[in-house]
Amino acid sequence: MSGFTYNITPRTEKPELPTTLGFGQYFTDHIFEMDYSPEQGWHNMVFRPLANFSMHPATMFIHYGQAAFEGLKAFRQNSGDIVLFRPDKHFERLNNSSRRLCMPDVDINLVTEALKELVKIDKDWIPSKAGESLYIRPFLFGTDAVLGVKPSKNFKFVLLLSPVGAYYPEGFKPVKILIQDEYVRAVRKGLGECKTPGNYAASLLGAEIAKQEGYTQVLWLDAIELKNIEEVGTMNIFVAFKDEVVTPQLTGGILSGITRMSVIQILKDRGYNVRERVLSVDEFIQRYNAGEVTDVFGTGTAAIITSVGELKYKDTIMPINNGQVGELAQSLFTYLIGLHMGNEVDRHNWLQLVEAGR
Repeated sequence: MSGFTYNITPRTEKPELPTTLGFGQYFTDHIFEMDYSPEQGWHNMVFRPLANFSMHPATMFIHYGQAAFEGLKAFRQNSGDIVLFRPDKHFERLNNSSRRLCMPDVDINLVTEALKELVKIDKDWIPSKAGESLYIRPFLFGTDAVLGVKPSKNFKFVLLLSPVGAYYPEGFKPVKILIQDEYVRAVRKGLGECKTPGNYAASLLGAEIAKQEGYTQVLWLDAIELKNIEEVGTMNIFVAFKDEVVTPQLTGGILSGITRMSVIQILKDRGYNVRERVLSVDEFIQRYNAGEVTDVFGTGTAAIITSVGELKYKDTIMPINNGQVGELAQSLFTYLIGLHMGNEVDRHNWLQLVEAGR
């Protein structure tokens, strides 16, 4: 298939998955990898057993951060079918990140074919309970062994698989979020719209500060004026007012979330007035005090939907729905879980079949 090489170690028995999978703690037996050079393009396309990389200490991405990654999921539906959720959009976003970081595009059809093949190879690792999934981490990085601030010429692309449990194993519960105005994560027209390690490194201190104050996540403001709501460290944010549902517009400093994109379409299908626009923290507080905020929730691949039960800005604490899960957040979460498991009609062809159930 497509020039792929197979170096596979078949299992003699199915893997025993732990009762509590958590997130990103376990990995399947195999990975897919390929290399890039200016002379050969993408080549050495191989499925091989999971093993550590060996690399020179001067490998460029370690020192200068020339790397990008994605996160998507495969699901085992109630019918036994194995499906991927919108892999084309995830690989489009990976290419967008790569271009910004002077890295080569991947062929979307080729890597989607490779992903489906890898999922088939390690399909016994896919959990089957609602909310569980096979998390997929595509990533690429510069591999030149040179100390010097310039783009690498050679690269490696990898597909890594990890079975993950339900994000809310004890039930869908709201989280508390701190609005951060002391530090910023990303500046408009910088790397904020790219899924690159540096963005996440920039969020760590703010997340630790929030944790010390008893909050789960950080809601970042724009880096220029520190007044407009942008996104949470691991998800996009939505605010439901009485007359509209607002999510911050993509300004170049916000990641274009695939779940965000999907939720916007679902809300439009349901007749909601959905707007992508600038939303200042002052407007939010004003409308909150006027009783116009009906729900706040986040969207992202890992948690799918995250209900927000409380926001804090400076000394102002704002409970949302009395700290309970909002009706809209719950509805969206239930719908998307149902779609993943095959209980809802896939109206927009977001699911791609990997293998039919037997």
